[in-house]
Amino acid sequence: MTRTARDLLTTTTAALAPDPDANPLVPRIAAGAAPRATLAALALEQTWVIPADRRAFEHLAARAEAADPEVAAFFTTLAEGEALAGERLVAFAQACGAQEASYEPLPGCQAYPAYVAWLALNAAPADVVLALTANFSAWGGYCATIATALRERYGFTDEACAFFDFFAEPSPELDGLAERAVEAGLDAGRLDEKRAHTYGRLLQTYEAMFWSTLGETSL
Repeated sequence: MTRTARDLLTTTTAALAPDPDANPLVPRIAAGAAPRATLAALALEQTWVIPADRRAFEHLAARAEAADPEVAAFFTTLAEGEALAGERLVAFAQACGAQEASYEPLPGCQAYPAYVAWLALNAAPADVVLALTANFSAWGGYCATIATALRERYGFTDEACAFFDFFAEPSPELDGLAERAVEAGLDAGRLDEKRAHTYGRLLQTYEAMFWSTLGETSL
């Protein structure tokens, strides 16, 4: 039986699900044990990640536009989402007292957007759709936990939590775009499942590195 795009998305996401212990920081935030300085570092690292990812997604959309319009639509929507997230990030950074002018980004946190940029330049766009969608599942769960903790443990306002709310909320539209993009890639023979899995594995590894690096700043 031929697998559908939905089957492939589901099985890949399950196969690439991170180890529960891969993220040492989010449980500390959930318990209210992470210092505000670490939350400020999280905000400041994201001020580098968000615009970098937006530009990478725009480049992927441009690469896919002629041959794979469904794939291009997925990345265009992602880029638009990053722009909205960047607007919401401002309130979180202000609530943390983040000082951008004096902050030096951490290499372990910036490995993730650097790899997304590598994918934008080198990977087949349809493969990146599959890899990113698998990664987003873990990221969304982390954001949901943080949004709750910021309100209940740190007393942050809804406005200050909006960045994490944005990523935590399910997006049926994005899910549908991902499914159509993967289906188009499969139909055209432009999706390499093995490579997509490799890209997804590396994304999850860099995601874990992001959180473990930030966690070390709390020690």
